[in-house]
Amino acid sequence: MNWQEVAAALFPDGHDIAERGDFLSGGGRCKAQEFAVVGSTNHGETGVELALAMAGAVLDTVRRGGGKPILFLVDTAGQRLRRRDELLGIQRYIAHLAKAVELARRGGHRTIGLIYGQALSGGLLPNAMMSDLCAALPQAEIRVMGLPAMAKVMRISEERLRQLGATSPVFAPGADNFVKMGAVDALWEGDLARWLLDALARADARDRRAEHGLLRGGRSLAHFVAERVASDD
Repeated sequence: MNWQEVAAALFPDGHDIAERGDFLSGGGRCKAQEFAVVGSTNHGETGVELALAMAGAVLDTVRRGGGKPILFLVDTAGQRLRRRDELLGIQRYIAHLAKAVELARRGGHRTIGLIYGQALSGGLLPNAMMSDLCAALPQAEIRVMGLPAMAKVMRISEERLRQLGATSPVFAPGADNFVKMGAVDALWEGDLARWLLDALARADARDRRAEHGLLRGGRSLAHFVAERVASDD
């Protein structure tokens, strides 16, 4: 689905989302609930300009007040890997976006991320993964690193990584595996507006990803390690 189809399904009562290059911004209404919408499209790389644009949209929402929930629509090929962006300090711009999202959360704005296209590494972490709740469409392509790159970094053959991925979602890309790990709350199918309102009702500041990963069999130790770190004097 393209973003226009997704937006129409999410906001049956209308929206004014606009596309400017790879950047999406605007608002939408689902029944009586209004949302601010910030996002990306066209599998756009998250470079300096896109990170700043998204952060600016989030800060504008906070500045206007009212605690309006923010929906992040995510379709990105990840952090832009260009010398210009690296020299400008792309990591700081992505961190700035993450800080803007955290500021919104602390200011009472519930945040929801919806991955409807691609979602790779640095383009996913500062928005959808920073949100109170992250969801995805079934056809979404989610990964931190592709298997060929992972094989080079880890010095493990692609064939072996595929074997590991069959039993451990940590080694396998794909929306289903991110659900098993707890990073994605659920895959939204059917009535997207209903899913959105349900997510809004459940979204809060508590991070349940490690807990969900344990219950779903995707991560067996993360929850216990996090609890031990949190309680260690």
